Amino acid sequence: MNPGVVLLVMAIVIIAVSFIVWVCSRYKKCPSDKIMVVYGSIGKNKDGTNRSAKCIHGGAEFIIPVFQSYAYLDLTPISIQVDLRNALSRQNIRIDVPSRFTVGISTEPGVMQNAAERLLGLQLSEIQELSKDIIFGQLRLIIATMDIEEINTDRDKFLAAVSSNVETELKKIGLRLINVNVTDISDESGYIAALGKEAAAKAINDAKKSVAEQDRDGSIGEANATMEERIKVSEANSVAIQGENEAKMKIAMSEAALKEKEAEALKIATTAEKIQAAKALEESYAAEQAAEQARRAKEQATLEADIIVRAEAKKREMELEAEAEAEQLRRKAKGEADAIYAKMEAEARGVEEILKKQAAGFAEIVKSAGGDANAALRLLIADKLEELMRVQVDAVKNIKIDKVTVWDGGANGDGKTSTANFISGMMKSVPPLEEVFAMAGMELPSLLGKKAEETSKEDKELEKTEAELVEDSEE
Repeated sequence: MNPGVVLLVMAIVIIAVSFIVWVCSRYKKCPSDKIMVVYGSIGKNKDGTNRSAKCIHGGAEFIIPVFQSYAYLDLTPISIQVDLRNALSRQNIRIDVPSRFTVGISTEPGVMQNAAERLLGLQLSEIQELSKDIIFGQLRLIIATMDIEEINTDRDKFLAAVSSNVETELKKIGLRLINVNVTDISDESGYIAALGKEAAAKAINDAKKSVAEQDRDGSIGEANATMEERIKVSEANSVAIQGENEAKMKIAMSEAALKEKEAEALKIATTAEKIQAAKALEESYAAEQAAEQARRAKEQATLEADIIVRAEAKKREMELEAEAEAEQLRRKAKGEADAIYAKMEAEARGVEEILKKQAAGFAEIVKSAGGDANAALRLLIADKLEELMRVQVDAVKNIKIDKVTVWDGGANGDGKTSTANFISGMMKSVPPLEEVFAMAGMELPSLLGKKAEETSKEDKELEKTEAELVEDSEE
């Protein structure tokens, strides 16, 4: 193989092995007599705050380089000698209470976290001094609440109070109380010694009294044994009955007091329960009222939003319909206008063609008349003469003369009858050809008639014809 490749492979293997060894070296195991405290970047608590430390007892943890580090807390018990002197009791008597306390770092999760935060890095002597100060203060506080008799005779009660108070305070710094041993209790005034002497003297006197009573009983003799027995029995019975009665009275009084206390307690409990129930009911009603108001406001807002949305939609729909209808009308109007325009344009083209044809026809007529316009006009009139006469006659042909009734008082001044005047006026209402031509700005050709002043003969003949028509209608 190539030596370069071999060297490269060996280098890679060495680097990989070194990395594995380094990673394994960062996996730290915690001994059973210690607590391993990992600190650095270790995450957050449930409330979102940065976690100060992570405590491990009896396990192992991988320590992330650069971001984390670790240290140990020793679980070795610490013995503390507490020579408490001149502690003031509840009776204002100063006593000495020499004792020995054994403490150690707690492995309880919450208390172990306190130890990691407050004791990490301290020596055992420093932890011992800190614990000693706490024990001194709590021991003085407990002694101040107890009598000397309780401290001296009821040691279990005293030790229980010491354990409870001292351990509560020690847990705040991460320690637990393992053992308490009170060696001896003394005072400067000799009160405890006097109590001991009193107890010893009482025991001696009781013993002497017992011996004297026994001697007396032995010297009475057998003669008085029966009488003494009977008297003693009677007295014992009397005392027993009296004792029983007193005991029954005490029991009855105790039961009455107990029942009274129970009634008071039941009354207080019932009152408190009713008050709490009333408060809970009041809070429930208030919560229901608030919920109802919120629901009403929500429903009102929803209803208003629905109404507004529907109104906006209706408004938009109406606007769209109006725009569509307007557009339809505009298109219809445009179509009708286009149709009218097309119709009028077609009619105009038709009229134009007619006029062009007429003009061409007139030009041909004039051309046929040799260029004489009057001659051409006479040809046109001659062609339309029959139609003109028919128009004149059609104006009065449908009048039923026999149905006309004329009321008049007699002959007029000109010698004509009312009927004749009516017929004459009706005939004159039809415009003569001369007036028609005059309105058109033209002059009637001489072949069709003359002016009024030159045609009196024709008027007379017309009047004669009218008179004949009237006579015929009267007949």
